[in-house]
Amino acid sequence: MSNPMKLFHSPSSPFVRKCVVVAMEHGLEERIERIAAAPSVLNRLPELEAANPLGKVPALQAQDGTWLFDSPVICEYLDSLAGGGMLPAQGPARWRVLTLQALADGALDAAVLLRYEQALRPEALRWDQWQAGQRAKIVGAVDMFERSLGDPPGDADKPDLGAIAAGCLLGYLDFRHPDIGWRTDRPALAAWYDRFAERASMRATVPVG
Repeated sequence: MSNPMKLFHSPSSPFVRKCVVVAMEHGLEERIERIAAAPSVLNRLPELEAANPLGKVPALQAQDGTWLFDSPVICEYLDSLAGGGMLPAQGPARWRVLTLQALADGALDAAVLLRYEQALRPEALRWDQWQAGQRAKIVGAVDMFERSLGDPPGDADKPDLGAIAAGCLLGYLDFRHPDIGWRTDRPALAAWYDRFAERASMRATVPVG
């Protein structure tokens, strides 16, 4: 019998959300024990750092006891446990899914950094030009998703890893950065997300905190 998996988890993290959505889509969530963690550069967690020296969530203890991080690795691992289906094995379709996942993850990196700047850094020390640069990355990413919607980020009824990453990005922007207004002038992306967000896995993982 395989060992239960353990996941360092924060309900506000979009990267954790990606992993939980993949697990739920594959019916694996009951096999994962969640360990609450809310790390930051000002809140280091020794237990988490023993699993992931970067001190970041998510980190997943696999069935063989190995610790995996971060979200792209964990998502692919969970998909493999269920026999695959969210990442094509080869060819142009595989590179497309991986590229869309990287685009969403890069925009999420910028969004999380922007959140840290606004929530943790004293106002007098904030750098407006740096914040504008992070916003530009986010806007560029959602613009690319909108342009791709003749060939959407993924089937809203049969999500792949790129679609899940895109959905978690847009959900995080609603949660932490509504002022960016990503829906403005992006009707195709907004329509896609509204449908995708109705999936049970997305409704169960709406960020809080």
